[in-house]
Amino acid sequence: MRLVIAGIGWGLLALGVAILCHDLIKWLLSGSFAVIDAGSFWFALHEESLKLAEPAIARHVHPFLWHPVMSTILLGPAFIVIGLPGAALVLLARGRRRGSYGELFKG
Repeated sequence: MRLVIAGIGWGLLALGVAILCHDLIKWLLSGSFAVIDAGSFWFALHEESLKLAEPAIARHVHPFLWHPVMSTILLGPAFIVIGLPGAALVLLARGRRRGSYGELFKG
């Protein structure tokens, strides 16, 4: 299970880094720094699922979850919105260490 969680985490982290690289290359070529927001990224990937997500979440979960919560998240930079959960999953999959390096070198 840890391997699956770590794989998903590394995939999200790699996607976040790729989006950041895209934004930086776009900045170098155009001269103006503008990051892509998560909503625009989702819209570019699959427009229909974004259109269906709002009514599904508002009706079946809670309206509060879409308008203040999800709309704020979707306005955030895509590399953070995607990369941050990826980093959290990678750290979660690491688990606890049994010992420390200091214990290895004790007399």
